[in-house]
Amino acid sequence: MSNIYIQEPPTNGKVLLQTTVGDIDIELWSKEAPKACRNFVQLCLEGYYDGTIFHRLIKGFIVQGGDPDGDGTGGESIYGHPFKDEFHSRLRFVRRGLVAMANSGKDDNASQFFFTLGASPELQNKNTIFGKVTGNTLYNMLKLEDSLVDADDRPLYPHKIISTQVLSNPFLDIEPRVKIDVKETILEKPKEKVQKNFKLLSFGDEAEEDEAEILAVNETFKGQSKSSHDLTNDPKLSSVPAIDIRDEFDSNKDKTAVNNVRMKLEKAGAEKLEKANAEKLQCGEKQETKIEREDVEKIDESLDKRKEIQKQIKQLKKELSRKKKEKTEIPEEVIEKEPEKEENEVLAGYHKQLEKYKSKPISRKGTSEREEQTLKFLEKFKNSMEAAKKTYTDEVKMKSSDEDEDDDNEAWLAHCLRADDQKVILAKDANLPSQDRYDISDPRNPINERRRKEKKMRK
Repeated sequence: MSNIYIQEPPTNGKVLLQTTVGDIDIELWSKEAPKACRNFVQLCLEGYYDGTIFHRLIKGFIVQGGDPDGDGTGGESIYGHPFKDEFHSRLRFVRRGLVAMANSGKDDNASQFFFTLGASPELQNKNTIFGKVTGNTLYNMLKLEDSLVDADDRPLYPHKIISTQVLSNPFLDIEPRVKIDVKETILEKPKEKVQKNFKLLSFGDEAEEDEAEILAVNETFKGQSKSSHDLTNDPKLSSVPAIDIRDEFDSNKDKTAVNNVRMKLEKAGAEKLEKANAEKLQCGEKQETKIEREDVEKIDESLDKRKEIQKQIKQLKKELSRKKKEKTEIPEEVIEKEPEKEENEVLAGYHKQLEKYKSKPISRKGTSEREEQTLKFLEKFKNSMEAAKKTYTDEVKMKSSDEDEDDDNEAWLAHCLRADDQKVILAKDANLPSQDRYDISDPRNPINERRRKEKKMRK
């Protein structure tokens, strides 16, 4: 699987799909499939895929979406027409999580796309691969497969794309298109004023007078509401208002003045409260400063005590060091012990040797005296070896090992070490027969059977 990822080219661009199964991150191959990636990115920026469903599901194969109609027949590209396929030798349908364009034939790509749920080599050089699902969001994409499907490969409960977000745009020159809803406006011709011909009526003179009165009233009360009080001359219906508007306006002025006074009083009260709070805060700060001063004084006292204790400790250390020096300067009295009678002779000899060793002066390493001493020891050892060879004869060598010898016996000095002569051992050759070797062979082996037959034929 790692070889597949190594063979795939690096990506450039990233888009996030927020779906009903979770977020799905898609990285784009914008250099290998520039047209498909540009189309996909611009549609995501415009919100073209928002609310669209995954209308087709073939388990173990693909999940298809991107159709605003939701039936697999809709969708359009940003170019205004289907664009051409884009194939690359390093992009192959060999695994799940690939994103490719859906089409109905050659060079027929629009807005629909699909995710692969497994290897699908039959789609190679038929559909354009332009991205891949990355990270743990791959498992969210695989959840799209877990749904019921009818006979036409349509999910019974399809999942949706809630929204899209372009995290890394490889095409900086893309500008999302603005949709303008153009409504057909019907231009109505201005209506010409129709002049009434009252001469055609039998009561034309009366109608003409009424029309003149209505026009006069409309001009006088233009822009104002009209009632029966204004239009009729009935003495019971007065056109004078019961409440003058000016009085209401004056009352409103009084209310505003009262409100202004209230606001001023409230502000004055608020200022007094602020001053009181400020005074309280100042008093509190003074108290806090007093408490802080007391704490500082206590801390200073504790520090002074610590310094005094440290001085005392230093003095004690100095006194102890002086006492130690005085002890070292005083010569140690040699206590002569009475020689105790040692019961064991071995221990007595050991102590004598120690006294001899202590009495002898020891020369330091690297000096001329030490070299002379070592040379003397070597000469002494050589002389003892030569003397042992002369004194001890071959009779001493032939003595049986069963006889007990003393510890002081120096016969080992005259002994000569000789190694036994080892016979030359020949290397064994598996191809050469030998009497010492025991051959193990299987008579049922076909090679052995063939050899036996050959021997019989020769005889």
